[in-house]
Amino acid sequence: MRVTGGADDGGRSAAGGPVSDAGRPVANAPVSFGVFEPAPAARPLAAAELVRVLTEAGYDGIDLGPIGYLGTGPGLAARLGGLGLAGGWADLRYADAEGFRQDVPALEAVLDVFAAAPPGPWPPPRPTLGCPGSRERFARPGGGAPGLAAAEWPGYAARVQEAADRCRERGFEPAFHHHLGTYVETSAEIERLLELTDVPLCLDTGHLLLAGADPAAALRDWADRIGHVHIKDGDPARLTPGADLHEVVGAGAFTPLGRGALDLPGVVSALDAIGYRGWIVVEQDTLPGLHPVRRIAADQAANREKLRELGI
Repeated sequence: MRVTGGADDGGRSAAGGPVSDAGRPVANAPVSFGVFEPAPAARPLAAAELVRVLTEAGYDGIDLGPIGYLGTGPGLAARLGGLGLAGGWADLRYADAEGFRQDVPALEAVLDVFAAAPPGPWPPPRPTLGCPGSRERFARPGGGAPGLAAAEWPGYAARVQEAADRCRERGFEPAFHHHLGTYVETSAEIERLLELTDVPLCLDTGHLLLAGADPAAALRDWADRIGHVHIKDGDPARLTPGADLHEVVGAGAFTPLGRGALDLPGVVSALDAIGYRGWIVVEQDTLPGLHPVRRIAADQAANREKLRELGI
């Protein structure tokens, strides 16, 4: 989250790795607990406690969160405590050629962490490629601000492709994450990026829902490009005029599963229909300190149970 500034042949999953004996493994993410800032002071709970909470709730894995939060090198495996590493965020300024060059080392740092992740029965972690977008988009999330000009798309897409190729050179298959407040926010912008690159899509049901699209239909429409899935619910009523992305998240736009407008049974049905067998990452984006940790932990346990009820 950013609030500052179908299965193929041969027994391989849509996420690019062998189909796990566990079917579709389910992870959660530090952002569900308000952990997304690099600064330790902004983290409302220790990583060991978050891992314990998710393990007790029955999750199979966890997203990386800020580099260092879950540890690096040999310390990463110990901190995971048996959970799989589902993926991790890498923000790069694709709209700015020089800014992109400056950001590439941050992508390499994420891949270094992935390389230290212990092997397990799960699909390998996905580098999740994101983009910081613009101040205008951040101020008017949901597609209400101008995006990239037509002439800017080829350069933007070429840099996304370069980032994807760097991931592949390191042995990891990436996925691009569309996101409120960025240059790839609406269905039309997602389709444009898919046309100009071969990068798989990390489909985030909550961000797509609040951008005015139908996530279940999108899963079917883009079935051959779905590489990673983030499941979150959302309340479009919280996307009020004049509220920026930080305020939208703070207003509770991302709700517990079943309490927003997401057709969760329809999403699960679509995942079944396209044969998706990769990581499913449950997220409920929130701000640090907005809710007590005990409440967040209960919500994430309930989110896991909602998916169990639907066969995941």
